Amino acid sequence: MSFFTRLFGGREPRDALQPLYRMVVARARDPQWYTQGAVPDTQDGRFDMIAAILALILLRLENEGDAFGPQSALLAELFVEDMDGQLRELGVGDIVVGKHIGKMMGALGGRLAAYRDGFKPDGDARESLLRNLYRGTEPDDDAVNYSVTRLEQFSAALAETPGADIVAGTVPELP
Repeated sequence: MSFFTRLFGGREPRDALQPLYRMVVARARDPQWYTQGAVPDTQDGRFDMIAAILALILLRLENEGDAFGPQSALLAELFVEDMDGQLRELGVGDIVVGKHIGKMMGALGGRLAAYRDGFKPDGDARESLLRNLYRGTEPDDDAVNYSVTRLEQFSAALAETPGADIVAGTVPELP
């Protein structure tokens, strides 16, 4: 928080996005992803699930043009802040945290590109998820189909949700 914000009592602009980011994490922690969808219940698997939900929301906001650009950037900052805190809790030292964060941001950028292609009307969401959510390790068809269908339905529900509602933290429930 900046000196002037503390002095004059204003809120950091990204504070308004905390409800949305908390929702992203809550949706990603849904146990069904890890049981029925066979997403690995590991640090990497949980990161990949958060990145998937976050990417779909960022892509939805991207469809609004520049209208929600600042909010999208602030949402990404919240992600970085959260990942930084998670790494520090795991005992990663100051010297290497920056490298890890750089890799995570690169991973998020890669997922944005993959999901942008995979979740478009003629895209291959299954292939995108196999590469990015399952990292090339394909569980059984039922598990992959579960995740593909659920994320496609979530993406479709996001498409019908006004951008202003999304940035306010009102996001469709997972099917």
